[in-house]
Parts: sequence; structure tokens; C-alpha cells
Amino acid sequence: MRFAMTTVGTALNSLSYVSPGLAGKAAFRLFRNPRGRSRLRPEQRPVMDRAEVGGIAIGGERAVSYRWGTGRRPVLLVHGWESRGARFAPMVTELLDLGLSPVAFDAPGHGDATGERMTVVDLRDIIKALDAEHGPFEMVVAHSLGVTATCLALRGGDLRTERIVAISGVPEFAFLVDRFCALLGLRARLNVELRSRIERELFPGEGDIWARFSVPRTAAEAGPQAVLVVHDEDDEMIDPVHSRTLAEVLGDRAELVVTRGLGHRRILDAPQVVATVRDFVVRERERHQEREQERGTVRERSARATARPDRSPQPAAG
Repeated sequence: MRFAMTTVGTALNSLSYVSPGLAGKAAFRLFRNPRGRSRLRPEQRPVMDRAEVGGIAIGGERAVSYRWGTGRRPVLLVHGWESRGARFAPMVTELLDLGLSPVAFDAPGHGDATGERMTVVDLRDIIKALDAEHGPFEMVVAHSLGVTATCLALRGGDLRTERIVAISGVPEFAFLVDRFCALLGLRARLNVELRSRIERELFPGEGDIWARFSVPRTAAEAGPQAVLVVHDEDDEMIDPVHSRTLAEVLGDRAELVVTRGLGHRRILDAPQVVATVRDFVVRERERHQEREQERGTVRERSARATARPDRSPQPAAG
């Protein structure tokens, strides 16, 4: 795989000296194409067989949606690059036991969806469609690129939720481009060409997407009440420093959990991470009940004060 990537990178670099535009177009095509599809594992099948399956039209392709439970207290599960909804199977089981209704999907080019390409905009549009059908969501659990797409949807008002679990999150859109170019060994000129094509084709008419599409900035501005941030110390794709930064920016609204030995992908269905998410759900439910009790007490006192008769002295009739 590494040899193939080096070969592709060398070819693109050579082409960029002759035709930067053509090389940028080819790089953009590769940028949108997953290298392969995550396959359904035998242990995931029983959970997926229990799901109600639907379809979502996205850019001429068909994403696949999965829904479990009664529909009450829905939770959205957002997969990342070269992944699929079934990766959340262990978490689906735990969420169902808590009385929640998980909703997951396969994006184009992933899992059982059609197509060969996907962008963060496609993920954002899927989130928007599922929010319109099943939202607002009690919680969103997102992994990797799914964290970026979740914040993009929040920024645009396309997602309604007060709680987010951000697992191994891609910190900002620019990170994706820089990492892609680094993996292929592309020269700086091609990085510029790729960014220019992304601006024109994915975000026409937008402002400076590289500054604005930042997970820490969006999460802070969008205002979810609680964010659980999870990252592995040995993540080979995304440095955990980015999740630490996110937690620092959010302050009291965030809880940071750092694991070891799981890497970027195995963290998603690791038992200790699933248990951490479960505990987060339980704690947030207790906090919500406490807040509701406080609000009820305030309303009761206000009602009593309004209903209390006026015992102040009255002027004599005269």
C-alpha cells in the first residue's frame, strides 16, 4: 500500500510541473475516493439484522440508514472515513439497554451504500436528512471525520442536539488536505491546487473555509451542553493533542478521556470506550433530571407567590 501511494504521489508531482490544473483535478478525485470498504464482521451481523433499514438520496447516490428501538430518545451515530455504521454495533446494544433509539448510516462509497466517492459535505447532508426525520437527537456519537461533519452540521443549523461524544476527531478541514498531501508526498504547489479545487467544487460562495471549519471553534460557538472527548494516546492518524485542545476550549462543558493501545480505529468498538459512553449517558440523564427538578421547584414557588392573597392594609372607606 505504501509503495502504491508513493508511486501515485510521484506521478502527480511530475504531472504538476507540466499541468498543475490537471494534477490538481486528479488529486481532488483521489481525495474523495476511499481506498476500500470496511466489511461487515460476523459479530456485527446480529445487531445489524435487527435494524430497520432505509435509504437517503445523496448526490445521485444512495446512503443506507439503520434504526433501532422505538424512536424515543434518538441517538445519532456518525462514522468516519473508510468506515461504516456497523462499527457502532457494540454501542448500539448498550444504547438500546439504556432505552435509547440509535440511528446510524453508511455514507456513499462506504458499507452497503452505492457510489465510490464521499466528502465531508456528503456526511453533513446525511446528518441533516436524518435530523429532519428523527431529530432532535438526545446525543450524537461521532468518530474521526464524522466529528468534523457533525460540527459542520451544527454550524449550519442542520443538527439539533445538546450532547456530543467526539471520538478521535479530525480537528479541522485543513488537516484532511495536509494529511492527504503528506501521505502521498505531494509538493506544496499541489496542496494549493487541491485546496483551490475544494473551495470551488465543495464550498462555492463560502468564505474562508480553512479558518471557519474548525471543530474547536464550531463546538464552542454552537453551544452543546456537554461534550465527551475520547482519544487514544497511540492514535497513528490524528495526534491526541487536537482532542486535548478541543477539551480546553470547551472548558467545563467537556470531559476528556485518553486511552492507550487502541489506535485510531479499534477505539470505536473497544469495550472500555463503549462503557465510557454508557456512563456519560447515565450521568447526563441524572443531570437532566436534576435540572428539571430545579425548574419545577422554581415554577412551584412562582405559582405560590402569584396565588398568595394581598394582605397589605387597605385604605378606610370614606
